Amino acid sequence: MRAYRCSVCNYLYDIQSADLDVEGNPIPFEKLPDDWKCPICGIEPDLFIIVESDRTPDVPAK
Repeated sequence: MRAYRCSVCNYLYDIQSADLDVEGNPIPFEKLPDDWKCPICGIEPDLFIIVESDRTPDVPAK
């Protein structure tokens, strides 16, 4: 599964831990708002690394 890992705190953003849009659907990482920051350390999305992951996300699904 494709995921995005924060290069500072290792927060994992994937479909299971994704932010939700107004309809309750997961927001793909590539479509996050310009002002989005890592919810753990506050770093900007351009410092996330694309990874392949089969592990459980760091944050439970919303």
